[in-house]
Amino acid sequence: MKEIYLAGGCFWGTQHFFKQVQGVLQTEVGFANGHTEHPTYEDVYTDTTGYAETVRICYDEHVADLTFLLRLFFRAIDPTSLNRQGHDTGTRYRTGVYYTSPDDLPAIRRVFDEEQARLSLPIAVEVEPLRCFFPADERHQDYLDKNPDGYCHLPLELFAYARQARPS
Repeated sequence: MKEIYLAGGCFWGTQHFFKQVQGVLQTEVGFANGHTEHPTYEDVYTDTTGYAETVRICYDEHVADLTFLLRLFFRAIDPTSLNRQGHDTGTRYRTGVYYTSPDDLPAIRRVFDEEQARLSLPIAVEVEPLRCFFPADERHQDYLDKNPDGYCHLPLELFAYARQARPS
């Protein structure tokens, strides 16, 4: 089992999106790469902690490799938008790829290069090693499963797309 941490705006929709993907074994929402200890949702919401709403994704690399997951990630975000996804704005909603192994960097760079070649504006997604991750409290875990009519910045069609997606 491998893991990657992806910040794609509001973590409720990002988690729900990746839970649909074959080969994703586990997801957990939380806060990555800030500068305070044990932040709460309310702390992070102030945009003063440096954290991004992030999803920890554990996956079976033999079913869904990192390249496949990152290509899906780019379908679920606006990669040229800085500190904004959908109607959500603030540094907590920035996009990012946070890795735990330097061995992941070649795949990350390859996908970023592919995506940049398709875009006329520069990619605003940060790529950094994971410095810290604090899980969000239980009310935020699997939020859209618990609240099917809850807010989500992602279009519903993306969830069906994720369920049907297969590595090429």
